[in-house]
Amino acid sequence: MSKYLFRVTLTVDGLKGMLKEGAASRREVVERMVQGLGGQIESMYWAFGKDDVYVIADLPSNASAAAMGLATSAAGGVRTNTVVLLTADEIDEAARQKVDYRAPGA
Repeated sequence: MSKYLFRVTLTVDGLKGMLKEGAASRREVVERMVQGLGGQIESMYWAFGKDDVYVIADLPSNASAAAMGLATSAAGGVRTNTVVLLTADEIDEAARQKVDYRAPGA
């Protein structure tokens, strides 16, 4: 499984809905959605600032993560930004790979 960070921003309608239903009920909805895709939530936090909610979840594939982002954004009420999280071992593996690249103007 791969790990993802979902940064969620509520729209005005999404904020109204959350205030009506409560934050705990939204966690239940997110847990059901992630489990339905074969994943599991590691953590979910509400915040103030640019993003309203942070969800860290394990999902079986990038396609599953994309499906979650597409479904939630298309339904309205939220905008999501998905970040693929990598372990130190994955970064080390990436660093060992030879990449043929030249910077612009170099």
